[in-house]
Amino acid sequence: MTIYFYGADEVPYGCFSNFSAHDLELDGQVWPTSEHYFQAQKFIGTRHADLIRRARTPLRAAELGRDPSRPLRRDWERVKDDVMRRAVAAKFRAHADIRGILLSTADEEIVENTGTDHYWGRGRTGTGKNMLGRILMRTRRQLRAETRGSHHQLG
Repeated sequence: MTIYFYGADEVPYGCFSNFSAHDLELDGQVWPTSEHYFQAQKFIGTRHADLIRRARTPLRAAELGRDPSRPLRRDWERVKDDVMRRAVAAKFRAHADIRGILLSTADEEIVENTGTDHYWGRGRTGTGKNMLGRILMRTRRQLRAETRGSHHQLG
């Protein structure tokens, strides 16, 4: 069975959305959502990054991050996948409840069910890259390995 998610308010998989209300700590700062972190990284080292971190909602953070008048960092296309991996991993490490939901998906395929995004999601035709889904599945594998590893280190 494939697990499809999109909206942050969907039960139980809304937590897979970058808009879900789960804060995380990265680079010495607390970010309200993984969307805030991801969008701010486009402008790292500028006032735009802090403006996005302080945005009231993840939607507002996304709007600010997608504003073409802001100066995007030169290496963004090269680093964006890694930025997303860091954000997703930090979010699921910080919250045991949603970590449990992610781990409960066993080996199911996870797909961001959006018709508008062919890179992070499945896209209109269903043939998109689904990079967010892939990153969630990779994070799930890493968390599973860490969970197994911690049992051996106890005592």
